[in-house]
Amino acid sequence: MALRIVILGSTGSIGTQALDVVRRLPERFRVVGLAAGSNAELLAEQIEEFRPKAVSLACDQAAGRLQRRELPGLKILTGPSAMEEMAAMEGVDLVLNAVVGAAGILPTLAAIRAGKDVALANKETLVAAGSVVMEAVREHDVRLLPVDSEHSAIFQCLQGVRDGDLHKIILTASGGPFRESSKDELEQVTLEEALAHPTWNMGGKITIDSATLMNKGLEVIEAHWLFQLPPERIEVVIHPQSIIHSLVELRDGSLIAQLGVADMRLPIQYALTFPERLASPVESLSLIDTGRLDFEAPDLERFPCLRLAYEALTAGGTFPTVLNAANEVAVQAFMERRIGFTDIPRLIQSALEQHRGVMKPDIEDILEADAASRQYLVSLIDRHT
Repeated sequence: MALRIVILGSTGSIGTQALDVVRRLPERFRVVGLAAGSNAELLAEQIEEFRPKAVSLACDQAAGRLQRRELPGLKILTGPSAMEEMAAMEGVDLVLNAVVGAAGILPTLAAIRAGKDVALANKETLVAAGSVVMEAVREHDVRLLPVDSEHSAIFQCLQGVRDGDLHKIILTASGGPFRESSKDELEQVTLEEALAHPTWNMGGKITIDSATLMNKGLEVIEAHWLFQLPPERIEVVIHPQSIIHSLVELRDGSLIAQLGVADMRLPIQYALTFPERLASPVESLSLIDTGRLDFEAPDLERFPCLRLAYEALTAGGTFPTVLNAANEVAVQAFMERRIGFTDIPRLIQSALEQHRGVMKPDIEDILEADAASRQYLVSLIDRHT
């Protein structure tokens, strides 16, 4: 029987690649729901090909454009809770959350509480609300399957590893386009330069996060919740070739790594078909052609976002929520050319310093901290500009 799936963020980078996986395995999957932000035109093409029962759009104007098309029998949802309704629909086996940002939190919780397995590409869900989400996973006995290439790599490496044998996990990072830039050079970084990632083809926000190393900081926090390890047992190493996607170190000193070409369809397919492994369109990795593999320690002075993420995780409570919210606002301001590249960590640090954390937050505490942090950053940026 085909797996019935909903894809949240279907018009984004991960969503379109997930649909390519589905397209190549039509007998394995049935797309019953698609959710997008404002790209009604691409969503219409996806509807034509995959024939879902329902779709949602965050933008009312985009939903209006879609409703004017001839789409008989299709349920079109819109409004602030549309993605949550989509995630909790009956007749769904798995929800792939490929939404960018904190907007993915409530749909993830809705899917879990409705008893759906979740393939998670939205790292902000666990960064901002990890304690609440993991408690819901345990309560409703569902699977939370990682899609990020690094967390998928760790997940794959841990198959067959006994409880207690894991010593630490090692997340690899490409280092982004400014790995060798000086602090003075970083002050002059342009938006176009920051969007030119040397390895991966990703959306704008994630690409900027990769350039600041905040993406790796968010992944550290996500790994803490997924694999239940304290921050001191989660290490980051710079690996420019992006061939080793991450590693685990066992208590006897052995290292197990997952290697492959930089193609997100591989971790997406693994999450959708787990525990099976099927043939994929991803090309095989040639070790001979790869040649050397380099590693170096991250520079936390030039890239303070990674340091701030470790500090927020160590502080606990709602501090990671504030880190994530402040980063989203700061990155958006940089993409709008309202602030400079190195203003991003400065603003995030300011948000963390003024925050009074809630140590055992519920979802209301998390949403309140998220909103307050955004409001604080917006006012700070307005004064800055």
